[in-house]
Amino acid sequence: QVQFVESGGGLVQPGGSLTLSCAASGFTFSFYDMSWYRQAPGKERELVAGITSAGGHTNYASSVKGRFTISRDNVQKILYLQMNLLKAEDTAVYYCNINGRRDSWGQGTQVTVSA
Repeated sequence: QVQFVESGGGLVQPGGSLTLSCAASGFTFSFYDMSWYRQAPGKERELVAGITSAGGHTNYASSVKGRFTISRDNVQKILYLQMNLLKAEDTAVYYCNINGRRDSWGQGTQVTVSA
């Protein structure tokens, strides 16, 4: 079965950085475009960034463009999100998934940006 284990979240001050990881299993990781999503308290889950199967193309929500970088390691089957210049509004639980897939999710990893 498709499984994702997100990690790397934590408490960080505004302007700080974090790198999130998503360990994937249960499918041929290198065949699929992947995405990061986030969900703030009481809000809908939103797309943050996407990356094509071989890592050649990326896309970002306008709110994070220029601050976040999505990448992947198709040998280790890990998706990454490098988060720089973090803002309070980046506070959310971050999830990864196959692009467009909605039927199941990992536990997510909490990112809290606060002074």
